[in-house]
Amino acid sequence: MRADARKNYDLLIEVARDVFVEQGAEASLRDIARRAGVGMGTLYRHFPNRDSLLEALLRSRFAALTARAESLLLAADPAAALLEWLVESVAFTHQHRGIIAPLMSAIDDPESALHCACVALRAAGTSLLTRAQQAGLARPDLSGEELFDLIAALAWLREQPSHAPRAERILAVLADAILTAG
Repeated sequence: MRADARKNYDLLIEVARDVFVEQGAEASLRDIARRAGVGMGTLYRHFPNRDSLLEALLRSRFAALTARAESLLLAADPAAALLEWLVESVAFTHQHRGIIAPLMSAIDDPESALHCACVALRAAGTSLLTRAQQAGLARPDLSGEELFDLIAALAWLREQPSHAPRAERILAVLADAILTAG
């Protein structure tokens, strides 16, 4: 990639991160280009659609959450490891307002630029859940897909101004429902 193209790419990612935090995942691509000081053609040369921009923006965060789950597989307490990853995953969705709808859509759409990262993230969480289940520390009837759905539900709850104050309490109730006394 040419130096000027790399500069524009990096600038678009940086500006997109700020705009998505401010306005959510449905922020205007035109606004991102304007704030980056580039034309729409430049934005579309790097990112042909919103999903590809989101994927580039979130790739490192997904990889970090996936790696975190893999490292937590080595933790002595499988229940604590699952809970820690659950809390970190919910915090991630809170930091990236509006991201949950595109993520939930992408996980079922193999054509989405976000699909592979979403599937890897869900698989990482499923591994933690399975380990806790095998130790008798998590309810055996919960699937990885359902765990991912619960994270999405909590993310949605946190985005609703009238419900956000209860989000921490709901997370605690959810953790109690997932984890067993063993």
